[in-house]
Amino acid sequence: MVRSCAWATAVAILAVYLIGASERSDSPPTFSLDRRVPLTTSRVKGWPDPPPPYRTRRVFEQHAFRSPVYLTSHPVHHRLFVVELAGRVVHFAPDGSGKLETFVEVPDSDAYSMTFHPRYKDNRLVYLFTNGPRPAGDKRRNQILRYKTVGDPPRCDPASRQLVIEWESNGHNGGDLAFGPDGLLYISSGDGTSDSDTNLTGQDLRDLCSAILRIDVDRVPPGRTYAIPPDNPFLKTPNARPEIWSFGLRNPWRMTFDPTSGELLVADVGQDLWEMIHICRRGSNHGWSVQEGSRPFQPLRARGPGEIVPPLIEHPHSESRSITGGLVYQGKKFPALRGVYVYADYSTGKVWGLRHKAGKVTWRGDLAQTRLQTVGIGADREGELYLVDHAGQIHTLEESPAAPVTQSFPRKLSDSGLFLSVKGHVLHPALIPYSVNSPLWSDGAHKERAIGLPGLESIAYRPENAWDCPDQTVLVKTFSLDLADGTRKRIETRFLTRQMGEWYGYSYAWNDQESDGELVGAEGMNRTYQIRDSSAPGGVRDLVWRYPSRVECMVCHTRAAGFVLGLSTEQMNRVHDYHGTPMNQLVALEKLGALKLQPLQQVDALEQRLSQLGTSLQLLMPSPARQALQRTAMEPLQPFVQKLRQQVRNGVQKRPHTGFLPHVSELLPRLVDPQDESAPLEQRVRAYLHSNCSSCHVWAGGGNSAINLHYSTPRADMKLIDVPPLHDRFGIADARLVAPGAPERSILFQRISRRGKGQMPPLASQRVDDHAVWLIERWIKEMR
Repeated sequence: MVRSCAWATAVAILAVYLIGASERSDSPPTFSLDRRVPLTTSRVKGWPDPPPPYRTRRVFEQHAFRSPVYLTSHPVHHRLFVVELAGRVVHFAPDGSGKLETFVEVPDSDAYSMTFHPRYKDNRLVYLFTNGPRPAGDKRRNQILRYKTVGDPPRCDPASRQLVIEWESNGHNGGDLAFGPDGLLYISSGDGTSDSDTNLTGQDLRDLCSAILRIDVDRVPPGRTYAIPPDNPFLKTPNARPEIWSFGLRNPWRMTFDPTSGELLVADVGQDLWEMIHICRRGSNHGWSVQEGSRPFQPLRARGPGEIVPPLIEHPHSESRSITGGLVYQGKKFPALRGVYVYADYSTGKVWGLRHKAGKVTWRGDLAQTRLQTVGIGADREGELYLVDHAGQIHTLEESPAAPVTQSFPRKLSDSGLFLSVKGHVLHPALIPYSVNSPLWSDGAHKERAIGLPGLESIAYRPENAWDCPDQTVLVKTFSLDLADGTRKRIETRFLTRQMGEWYGYSYAWNDQESDGELVGAEGMNRTYQIRDSSAPGGVRDLVWRYPSRVECMVCHTRAAGFVLGLSTEQMNRVHDYHGTPMNQLVALEKLGALKLQPLQQVDALEQRLSQLGTSLQLLMPSPARQALQRTAMEPLQPFVQKLRQQVRNGVQKRPHTGFLPHVSELLPRLVDPQDESAPLEQRVRAYLHSNCSSCHVWAGGGNSAINLHYSTPRADMKLIDVPPLHDRFGIADARLVAPGAPERSILFQRISRRGKGQMPPLASQRVDDHAVWLIERWIKEMR
């Protein structure tokens, strides 16, 4: 009896803490919990823009790659070689058969690329670009290693390892190497830092950073590992490193030689605004860090020799945020692409192609829109291309199915079929309103959210991670600002919609009368509004509101985050006020048949979760509730689960896919509201970091920092506390990502408390979240 009461008390405490505060909407009560209306009027189908001519298809699914970064082939072995970031190179048959064979391992370093010697058949030599040693520190070095291979299938002989050349580089390492048509080895090198050329090496020829290097590995003098070609451009320049071929590059991650023209095409990852493709020629100066591409960056910095050469092409950050160079297509599968330089973007997933002549682009086009984090583009011996996805997959190109522009795609909100009346924001009764526990910061905007599911279809529920929505789902989010004149004005509505298995984002800008909204162009746009701000002179300031481009939408809605950021158990497990009827959203969605459940499987998952209760609930509830549960020990849990299993079975017999969530919503994950003063500080901070940062800053999320900010990550595994930053230190001595007790030395605090250069989040925010700054400052100060 005592144990039973203790269990009941624990569950009651859980219910108090895990059910969120309700949100009310000003919209008229068109939605009802009593019956679900099918959505048959949605016109959000297809695409408003012409689809790209190609798409990607995953290949070699039977192989598991660990953070791959590079793919190449060699006709001697008829194998495909994949370089993995953690220092391993594997190879396998081009048809995917057989197993992965280990080619070489360099366990103390990161590996970026490899190349075979042009006379490999005779000398069996291979070259590997690495950076290390790990763990990260201030004295990491780029190293070009040479190995001799043995056997067939081949492997590198560890005893043959030779260091060819090395130089200090601790970020922006470059990372590619290739033999040119002249038989010499070319190597790409970045500025060696992690922000804006902190060491001022971009225009300085006295070191090997920010450059393309050119060395001779065949005609080597005794006691040396390479020779300097006699026609290198800076042999007579005082104090210049003779290995330099061209310079002024920030982070030339990928490069290739055009097999027709012999030109060296180099993709250079940009800083603030631009991503570049350069043609690097003898002695060419590409401007970094006096310029970023063709635009001024730090124009007062000292310049190196020669006129600055503009890029062959540059992409703004509205469409590209981390350029990945590719190859000139030589295959037969796509005749229209033969001779086209194919390249991609790591952050946005875009794939482009261009043709060039005499240093000018003669044609360029969008080839594919993907959800890949493309870090490399390689080819097999037939010249067919493969895209290397850093998340662990290899993809190839294929032609897109015929899908012309959908002329009926709504150009106005009133054409969408999702509103009874746009004026007043009266949604169709088939749309299900919802709210989230920890909202994303959007410059103080208020948000109204709704789910539009086609017909009476359901979402596939998952107790953890993002839920899976059916095709033609439309998620609606409307933003309103409190203006300086005291009014609240709707300014934007965004649709996130799933079409043919992929998610796409579209933005609509409301008119001044708030009677309708028009579809924003693919490139996005800005508008300025006057808002109230007590910290600004006169209490009023201008706010530049960004209506995101198509690709900007998907920079945050990443594959690693499941694309749909709000539809997850930890965000949706809360009470919502459905026009006067408060109900837990999980229960409401199940009641409406909008969640597709496999209840018995969910009970199995719950049982496993409860068996690890002390650990799994550590971040999900305050200590009084946790202590109450711990006092009950584990004995009452099994009878509870068995009873629940029977209840679910009975529910399944009566109505398929129901009967689970009403029993267990209090025990499922839930983020706290960062604004909730009654919640523990740690939970509030972790909820904020999860909702605002973890779409990128998780494994394979696309964030350049290695931190993992998912709410369930134990603090010790976040790679955040007392860890030196890999990127900008903002001039702070002894900086840490989070320095316990010292916000002033904490880069996390510095980034969220500023706007402009170095801000976080990097997109869609012009206004500091003052409450978050206070919250995280307090968290860091209290940390010991």
